[in-house]
Amino acid sequence: MNIVDLFLGASLLVQFIMLILLAFSVASWAVIFQRSRILSKAKKQIDNFDEKFWSADDLKSLYSEIQKDKENIAGTAHIFYSGFKEFSRLNQINPNMPNAALDGASRAMRLSMNRELDSLEQNIPLLGTVGSISPYIGLFGTVWGIMHAFIALGAVKQATLQMVAPGIAEALIATAIGLFAAIPAVMAFNRLTLKVSRIEQNFLNFIDEFSAILQRQAVAVRN
Repeated sequence: MNIVDLFLGASLLVQFIMLILLAFSVASWAVIFQRSRILSKAKKQIDNFDEKFWSADDLKSLYSEIQKDKENIAGTAHIFYSGFKEFSRLNQINPNMPNAALDGASRAMRLSMNRELDSLEQNIPLLGTVGSISPYIGLFGTVWGIMHAFIALGAVKQATLQMVAPGIAEALIATAIGLFAAIPAVMAFNRLTLKVSRIEQNFLNFIDEFSAILQRQAVAVRN
């Protein structure tokens, strides 16, 4: 016996369940490769912009440089652009209220951060869903297949292990496929979620550091 023979020998419902689980597995691996590539790119963008930010002599010139390509910015560059733009706008409207400008810049940066995180987290919850439901779907296929095998044995006068084994094996393959889909999905979900959490912490650290710089600039200008 092989997996193909077990699949072909299973009932239609069990075959349908196996196909669903295989589709879940393919979708999970597609998400794993896609999100891993995107998160690695996001971390690299963060490192590159941090280096550029801390080596910049003037934040206005850095802002002007980013503004030229604002449609393609992402990560901390997008957060910086949103915060500096809002701070400059509010500071021009009322230069005597630096705290209002700082609050506005902080809100703008956090909104940009949330948009970045939403983009990075896209499709990752699918892995959690696949990891949680696939074993139960496979178990349902196994229960149905075993029940189907025993009902078929009821029509036979004398049952032997040779008669029972193929039907049970056909049923158990559904559980095996369910675990095959669930285990990588759960592992990848935990790993990718941890990566997103680290990126979120990088964003929060940058917002705090940049807010402190803006506050020092506002105090210096006011004095």
